[in-house]
Amino acid sequence: MNSEQLCTLVVDALDDVKAKNIVKLDVRNMTSVTDYMIIASGTSNRHVRSLVENVAEKAREAGIRPIGIEGEEGGEWVLLDLQDVLLHVMLPTVREFYNLEKLWSLDASSDLAATDR
Repeated sequence: MNSEQLCTLVVDALDDVKAKNIVKLDVRNMTSVTDYMIIASGTSNRHVRSLVENVAEKAREAGIRPIGIEGEEGGEWVLLDLQDVLLHVMLPTVREFYNLEKLWSLDASSDLAATDR
């Protein structure tokens, strides 16, 4: 599975459990750590954790083993590392504070694909 297919799998898995404001960032030209970062919001700590759990389960079913999951205890910001795709799921207030979309964009319109799901 290539990184674009993995990205699609992650976005679809997030959509399945009603993630909010899913954003896909293509960071291949900015870092060698990963190809894509996907950022999404959950409505509560429990929702944030369930979003990440659903993505991890779908990835495993597709033969992709997550490298790691960080932040599950608090559930305000959970990071799922799938090597070619890094998933950040956050509560809206945390997401607004850290503003990863701006941090990882060269400008406000570069390679930013947002979906209101």
